Amino acid sequence: MKENIIELKKVKKHYRMGEEVIRALDGIDVEIKKGDFIAIVGPSGSGKSTMMNMIGALDLATEGDIYLDNEDIEHMEESELAQIRGRKIGFVFQTFNLIPTLTAAENIALPMTFQGISDEEKKERVEEILKKVGLEHRKNHLPNELSGGERQRVAIARALANNPDVILADEPTGNLDSKTGKEIMKIFSDLNKQGKTIILVTHDLNLTKYASKTLKLVDGKLEKS
Repeated sequence: MKENIIELKKVKKHYRMGEEVIRALDGIDVEIKKGDFIAIVGPSGSGKSTMMNMIGALDLATEGDIYLDNEDIEHMEESELAQIRGRKIGFVFQTFNLIPTLTAAENIALPMTFQGISDEEKKERVEEILKKVGLEHRKNHLPNELSGGERQRVAIARALANNPDVILADEPTGNLDSKTGKEIMKIFSDLNKQGKTIILVTHDLNLTKYASKTLKLVDGKLEKS
């Protein structure tokens, strides 16, 4: 039986706006196994991105506990969380979030720099990851010299830089045409087959076919499937 890699227990995230309390997440219980491919779906404002921020240690819960590899990340210092984000989680965003003045190869190498990887190992890893996403021939190009699909491939490659167990993808096909979107989803599917745990946030229900399990959020609560 596969082990849990992520657990959310009674997680709540509330924001105060003046006199009003916004319940972005309102009592979430989830178990995600190693090697799962999870799609988180729901209408705008349902809490999808908030849930991803909780799982990715980018934000802390108002109440509840979040476990990553059996470690309770809710009670860690920011320096510890930064290390966990750097080593165990890869992030892929709708807007790519590449540094415009760095080449594709330099963007991919950047997370390794923060982990103290030697220049020689960085070079080897970058070459290997570029092959994985089919972009060896574009490694010296700047982001503005790449198509949207190529930029997203670089973003995926950067997410793989430190060989994390978990990839969090927030609307990764949102800025792409349908053909390019399918190519990007095939990369995620292949990574999942290689053992990566993929967590995909999307409003596009067509993408749920790639997932082994779909979680539907409505008003900060999970709908029973």
